[in-house]
Amino acid sequence: MSTAEMMFPALQGSKLLGFLAALGAFRTFNGLPETRGVRMRWLPGGGSYCPVLGLPSPVGSELIVNILHAALRGTAGHYALTVDKNLKISGAAFRQLAIKAAEDFLSHTDLTAADTVAAFGCDAVCNDDGMIEDTGFRTMSGAGHQHFLEFMDVLAKETTAEQIHEALFGPWRYRDSSPTMRWDSEDDRRYALRWDEPSKDPVRTVRGANLLATAALPLFPVVPSSGTSVVTTGFSGRGSRDTFVTWPIWSAWLSLDSARSLLNLYALQSRDEDFLNESRAFGISAVFRSQRITLGKFRSFTPAASL
Repeated sequence: MSTAEMMFPALQGSKLLGFLAALGAFRTFNGLPETRGVRMRWLPGGGSYCPVLGLPSPVGSELIVNILHAALRGTAGHYALTVDKNLKISGAAFRQLAIKAAEDFLSHTDLTAADTVAAFGCDAVCNDDGMIEDTGFRTMSGAGHQHFLEFMDVLAKETTAEQIHEALFGPWRYRDSSPTMRWDSEDDRRYALRWDEPSKDPVRTVRGANLLATAALPLFPVVPSSGTSVVTTGFSGRGSRDTFVTWPIWSAWLSLDSARSLLNLYALQSRDEDFLNESRAFGISAVFRSQRITLGKFRSFTPAASL
């Protein structure tokens, strides 16, 4: 039973990056022996919803930040992040990566690698070039020196405790340089939406939020949906103009496994209006949806809409 609560007021559940960062913190704490069993819920705050962790004992914000920083920094250099710079990986190579991750899980050598690899892609379906079909969260593949896996590794290596503190407790000042995973609607840098040409405007982001968000990816595995396609948990639609990610906000205290089940509810992605009307029976307070858009060789996510 939780005896203490910690709210992260800067992580807005109505923003994809804020939601993912909250889940990343939630999952990270549950992966540590001393904090396993932590629960989470969302409360209204700041015009949105803020995550609250239920902790076994009172803990100060500084210790919270230090625990997260140490745990996430420990993922730097992991073989799942350094197998390549991007997810342009052949089916055969990815299969070997998945086998190693599964063996490490079964031998209790590494209990997180299998979930991480499953969130990157699936070797059961490959494209015409023999490369895996990958996660719907992938936003880059090397163009402009932007590398999906390499950026995750750099974030783990270089993000500071102070940057994680800003991500959790705010305010978000957007003063950090790249890398960004492009999961923030602020990363949509279309020329028509800006005063200056984007290529001449330095990228500014919130590094701590990006790092925390990468830790949430294992909650969104990639699975085959047919013999020729895959689907990422939370996503619906296909192509550059009809791909959406949908996520729930819940008010009851949930364990990590319960939250994982909620994310997998098919009715959320199926745009079932009857389910949305009845969603409070599942403890869901709100549902948000963001469109993934493709601009040249990059992907971004639009500001979320409340359903």
